[in-house]
Amino acid sequence: MTFVRLDRTDSVVVATRPLEAGSMVENVSTNARIPSGHKVATRMLAPGDPVRKYAQIIGYATQRIEPGDHVHTHNIEFRNTSVDYEFATDHRPMKPATSVDTFMGYHRDSGRVGTRNYIAVLTTVNCSATAARMIANHFTPDKLAEFPNVNGVVAFVHGTGCGMADSGDGFEALQRVMWGFAKHPNHAAVLMVGLGCEMNQIDWLLDAYGLKQSPTFHTMNIQNVAGLRRTVEMGISKINQMLPLADEAQRSEAPASELMVALQCGGSDAWSGVTANPALGHACDLLVAQGGTGVLAETPEIYGAEHLLTRRALGRATGEKLIGLIDWWQDYTARNHGSMDNNPSPGNKQGGLTTILEKSLGAAAKGGTTPLTGVFKYAEPITAKGFTFMDSPGYDPASVTGQIAAGCNLVCFTTGRGSAFGSKPAPTLKIATNSELAARMPEDMDVDAGDILTKGASVEEKGQEIYRRLLQVASGARTKSEAQGLGDYEFVPWQIGAVM
Repeated sequence: MTFVRLDRTDSVVVATRPLEAGSMVENVSTNARIPSGHKVATRMLAPGDPVRKYAQIIGYATQRIEPGDHVHTHNIEFRNTSVDYEFATDHRPMKPATSVDTFMGYHRDSGRVGTRNYIAVLTTVNCSATAARMIANHFTPDKLAEFPNVNGVVAFVHGTGCGMADSGDGFEALQRVMWGFAKHPNHAAVLMVGLGCEMNQIDWLLDAYGLKQSPTFHTMNIQNVAGLRRTVEMGISKINQMLPLADEAQRSEAPASELMVALQCGGSDAWSGVTANPALGHACDLLVAQGGTGVLAETPEIYGAEHLLTRRALGRATGEKLIGLIDWWQDYTARNHGSMDNNPSPGNKQGGLTTILEKSLGAAAKGGTTPLTGVFKYAEPITAKGFTFMDSPGYDPASVTGQIAAGCNLVCFTTGRGSAFGSKPAPTLKIATNSELAARMPEDMDVDAGDILTKGASVEEKGQEIYRRLLQVASGARTKSEAQGLGDYEFVPWQIGAVM
C-alpha cells in the first residue's frame, strides 16, 4: 500500500511511503516527489477551493492544484472557521462493559485511588525552587531503599508565583494547580515550601481550598525558618517523618472506573490522526464503558474540530462552554498578535501536517466516540465521569500539568515525530504513530500504533492493547519514560497574564 484515502469525499490521499514523481495514485500520476505522510491531490482544485481530508475542510487552495500535485503549505492556506454549531446530535450507543476490569492501586482517605505513591515537595514561588530541589535531591535511591512502597520524593518547582496580579485568570489557574497537586491521589504526603513574601501565599491557598496541616501535609517558608540552609535541613527532617507513613500504603484492587487518563499528543505527524489517536480514542471508549474518565485538552489543537465535539456534548450548555473557550483563545491570540494557525510547528509540517485545522481533526480523535460529559477550566477538578475536556494551551508540559492537577492519575501521549516527555506523579505511556519511529526510539515508545499501517492491525485491536497497558501501568508497571527518569522538570503551570 503506497497511500491511504481517509474518506471518499476527500480531495487528497496520504502517501504511506516516499513516492517518486510519476508514481500512480488512484489512476493519477504524481507530479513531484511526495514525502511519506504528505498529501497528494486526486482532483483539480481551483484557487479558493476547499481542500478536504477526514471529510472536513483543512484549508483552501491558493493556486490551481492539478491531480497528482503535492498539497502542502506552498499551495493551501488556513482561514478562520465559520461553523453553524449543532448540540447533542451525535450520541452513539456505547457498548456496555461485559465485566468489571480492575487494577491494583492506592486507596486514599479522600476516596480517590492513586496509581503511584510519591512524596511531593511543592513550591509556591520560583524563589523557593532551589530549596525544594535540595530537599528532594537528598533522598537518593539508597536513602529510600528501606521504604519500598514509596516511588520517590519529587520537587515540583516552577518559574512563577510572584510578579503577578493577586486575582484573575493567571492567579486562579496557579492556585488550582497548587491545590490539585497538594491533594493528588498519587501523593502519599506533601511538603509545601515558599519564600514568604510572594504573591502566591501559602496561607491564602490553605484558606481558599480548605487545606489543613497534618502528619502528611506540612508547610514552611524560607523567611520564617531564617535562611536556605535551615529550610533545607528542616525540610529533610519533615520528610524523614513522613516517609514511614507514606510507606504504609499498600496496593489493593480497585475498579477501572477510578482511572482518569490525560489524553495528550505532541510532535504530531500525518499519521497521528490515522493510527495512534484513533486507537487511543478506542481505549478511551473502553475506559468510559467501565465508568472511568478520559480528559482531552489543548484547546488550540481542537480548533476547527470543535463542531464535532459539540455534536457529542450531553447538552447545549456543555457544548456552548466549549465554544466559549474557542472564542477566548481567538481573542487571546489576536491580542498577542498571533493566529490560531501558528500552532503547527516546523516538525508537524515536516511530518505532513499543513494547517491547524488538519492537526485538530486528528487530535480530536483521541477523545473516542462517547458523549462529551463536561468542559472544565485549566486545572479545575474534573467532577464528571466519561469523556471530558479541559482548557489548556497546546504546549505539552503546561497542558499535562493542568490535567494532572485536575485529577488525572495516568497520561497517554501519542507522537509521530518523537517525544521524550514524561510526567510525575502520574506516569506517561507513549504511543508511536508509525513503526519507523517505534524502531528508532525503542527506549522511549511504549506502544507501536504503526502496526495499523504496516501489519494490518485494526484501530480497535490497537486500542484494546493500549487499554490493557494502561491497566498494567496503573498497577505499577513502569513506563519507558519512568525507566529513564523523566518527569522532574515537566511541571509547568500555565502562566496567563502580565508579568509585573
